[in-house]
Amino acid sequence: MTSKQRAYLKGLAMNLTPVQYVGKSSLTDENLRNVEEALAARELIKLGIQKNCDDDPYLIADAVAERTGASVVQVIGRKIVLYREGKDDKKRIQL
Repeated sequence: MTSKQRAYLKGLAMNLTPVQYVGKSSLTDENLRNVEEALAARELIKLGIQKNCDDDPYLIADAVAERTGASVVQVIGRKIVLYREGKDDKKRIQL
């Protein structure tokens, strides 16, 4: 992903609300399942990390991206933005 594509996605993600929160139990299979479904439906999603989660947001972002096949667009504070290109019939974002 180029820096221009990343900047474009950051602009689109600015108004998104988190679709999933990672809490005290950190990353669970249920969280990953929900993220997978959200990526399939939306392509670009935002995750929130609650204050009671002790894990580093960058490590969580890398783990989620690796397990779901998504790209990390940005990690800012306790928010993570992920992008995964949709299938041909569900593709909404043109990079």
